[in-house]
Amino acid sequence: MTAASLPTIFVPHGAGPCFFMDWNPPGTWDRMGAWLRGFVKVAGAKPRAILIVTGHWEADAFTANARGSPGMLYDYTGFPEHTYRLNWPAPGSPKLAARVRKLLAEAGLPAAEDRDRGFDHGVFIPMMLAFPDADVPVVQLSLRTGLDPAEHIAAGSALAPLRRDGVLIIGSGMSYHNMGKLMRNLRSGATDIEPDSEKFDAWLAETVALPRAEREGRLARWSKAPGGLASHPREEHLLPLHVVAGAAADDPGERVFQDRVLGSVQSAFRFGEASWMQ
Repeated sequence: MTAASLPTIFVPHGAGPCFFMDWNPPGTWDRMGAWLRGFVKVAGAKPRAILIVTGHWEADAFTANARGSPGMLYDYTGFPEHTYRLNWPAPGSPKLAARVRKLLAEAGLPAAEDRDRGFDHGVFIPMMLAFPDADVPVVQLSLRTGLDPAEHIAAGSALAPLRRDGVLIIGSGMSYHNMGKLMRNLRSGATDIEPDSEKFDAWLAETVALPRAEREGRLARWSKAPGGLASHPREEHLLPLHVVAGAAADDPGERVFQDRVLGSVQSAFRFGEASWMQ
C-alpha cells in the first residue's frame, strides 16, 4: 500500500465490560485500557471511518452492518447492572457498508448486509476507550460461518482499497482465548502465564513480521503453531487478525502492545506505518 494508506490493527478487547467495572484483583485491565485510550496515536491519525470485525458475530456470508444508527448489543451475561447501560452512539455508514459488500462480492466471496443488528461488545467496549467522542462512522463486519482462515485472509485482501480512503480496518478479538483456562485462573487467582499462551504469542509476533506470502501461509495453518489449538480451542477470537493481515497487503506487521492478564499473554498487532495524515 502507499504512504497515504492507514494501517490495519488487531486489538484485544478484554473480558466483557471489564474496563468499566471493578475487578479483582484491582488494576487487572488497567494497562490494556490505557493502551486503548491512546489508540489514535497507534493508528497515526483519526480515521474518516472504521470497519471493525469482531469475534462475536458469525453469519453465512460476510455481512456488513448497514444501520445508520446502530444500538448496543449487550452480548455478555453476569456482569454488574450498570454495564448494561453503557452506550457508545457512534453513527453507522450504510454507504460504507454497501462498498464493503461490493468489494467482497467482486472478490468472489459471499457478502450481505444487515440492517437490524447493534454493535456487540467487541466493538463498543474497546471503542468507548479508543474513540470516546463516538464521532467516527463505524461499520461492523461479521466473520463467516465455517471459520476458514484462508477465506478470512482473502476477505481482508478484498477490503484493502478502503485504507486509501481513510477507513481504519480493525480486528477486535483476543490473541489468547481459551475461556476454560481463563475462567479457572480468574476463580483461583492464578497469575502464572500459561506456557501455550507464551508460545503462541511468540509465534504470532514472528509470523506477522514475515513477508506477505509466508505470513499468510502460516496464518492459514495457525492450528499447527506451537500452542495454537491450546490457545484457541475455537478460533473466532483469532480470525479478526486474519482479516486485518489480509487487508495489510504487502505491509509488514509488528506487535505494538503486550499485556499479561489472567495467566495469559494478550497482544495487539499493527500492519503498516502509523503515518497517514488527513
